[in-house]
Amino acid sequence: MTAELALGTYRCQDIPEAAARAAASGARWIDTAPNYGAGQAQRDIAGVLAARPTVHVSTKVGYFTAATGAAAVNDEVLAPDQATAGHSLAPEYVRWQVRRNRAELGRDRLDLVLLHNPERAQNGDRAPLYRAIREAFTVLEEETEAGHIAGYGVATWRGFQDEAFSVPLLRALATEAAGGQHHLAAIQLPVSLVMMAPIEQALNGHGPVQAAAGAGLRVMASAPLHGGELPEMVDQELADLIRPGLTPAQACILTAASCPGVTHVLVAASSAPHWQQAADAVAQSPLDTARLGEIADVLTSV
Repeated sequence: MTAELALGTYRCQDIPEAAARAAASGARWIDTAPNYGAGQAQRDIAGVLAARPTVHVSTKVGYFTAATGAAAVNDEVLAPDQATAGHSLAPEYVRWQVRRNRAELGRDRLDLVLLHNPERAQNGDRAPLYRAIREAFTVLEEETEAGHIAGYGVATWRGFQDEAFSVPLLRALATEAAGGQHHLAAIQLPVSLVMMAPIEQALNGHGPVQAAAGAGLRVMASAPLHGGELPEMVDQELADLIRPGLTPAQACILTAASCPGVTHVLVAASSAPHWQQAADAVAQSPLDTARLGEIADVLTSV
């Protein structure tokens, strides 16, 4: 089964319109973060979430805008020098940001809260990184027990690729944080024709996507168009190899959505035609492992 299409708001030009369109089309997930849309993304989709309570939302803690950093300093959650970093996993900040996310999104209970690029917390030594993740997970476990969130996870760009952490390690840290049964529920990572490693690893039965899927975690594939750059890089010959009749953009999306273990593919489609093209792509039957392997071989030989 092809992964489910979800709206990613990172690169949306008109977030309220994109969210309303996605929700009206039947999309069940919208992904956002407190630093998206110059810090306005969560407020921008709050009205859509209020009108459509069955739409799920995933958001994040980690990165913040200068204005949010100043608010955290004012509330004595972060010291001024911590705020200048623009990123924090400090327990008190995580707790504060979850409360702020709930208020901005207009929901008492968030479906998913992800640590945003936790690899930022390392400085050549993994021990501080693992401690920071475990302490953040401890706060998120408390928020889950309080009914403020349904589950949590990690959204990363290079964390898995650089082996800063692995799914088994994250599960172990979550177990330590919970003191037993944990609520680690998802990972989010880039999967695309540029970031092919997760697909290649999945085809060989290992890597983060397979580990997460085997553990029953939600796997959200981000940046299937690599920030909008891929459609210009993929010629029609490669698109036809992927699936005849698709546009380059649709071929890219279908490839990411077909990665074994991926449950959701995030697309930042700001216009109605782009969203419809993405929906048509994921409505296709998934690429089989043989075709995915062929695509990987072609890209390796280029």
